[in-house]
Amino acid sequence: MSTRILVVYYSATGNTAKLATALADGAAETGADVRLRTVPETVPPDAIARNARWQAWVDSGPHHDLATLEDLEWADGLAVGSPTRFGGPAAQLKSYLDSTGGLWAQGKLADKVATSFTTASTSHGGLESTVLAINNVFYHWGAIVLPLGYTDPHLHESGNPYGGSFVSRKSAEPDSLALGALRLQGRRLATVTGKLKGTFLS
Repeated sequence: MSTRILVVYYSATGNTAKLATALADGAAETGADVRLRTVPETVPPDAIARNARWQAWVDSGPHHDLATLEDLEWADGLAVGSPTRFGGPAAQLKSYLDSTGGLWAQGKLADKVATSFTTASTSHGGLESTVLAINNVFYHWGAIVLPLGYTDPHLHESGNPYGGSFVSRKSAEPDSLALGALRLQGRRLATVTGKLKGTFLS
């Protein structure tokens, strides 16, 4: 049975979606069965309309199927990504994570391998604190938190050892350096998850 990887993200302008896609591609390169999912937009339309890039992203959707709790139960490993919002994940993503209490209570989220990623518009805009805040949810689930680390020479250039990230200066889209790091994160997630899955089944 192939390793099952779920990638869940929220994106306002498309940057986090591009990171999520790169991570999913990296996981798929290992032969894993990958689901790429997003979460609902909940911000009022008039607030979105004040940001042309946000409005354009919403208008160009839907981009991926919406994540369900069944997706989470299905997965052996997962990656969760969000733009940074005041040093933490966006409320749209947090709402999905907050809906997992029933699965948590049944122990169905324990021992899944989990990793996280993020974007921000400034170098010190809360990238690491956002990744760590997402990881806090994983600790409560009893998941196995997987950092990106400096596990490949590429990551010494691109690296955020906590999880893949990108700084979007002047509304820039993710560059090849950032996307390469996310592909590595996806491969690492699928590879480690597969090894652990084999251990648990043996």
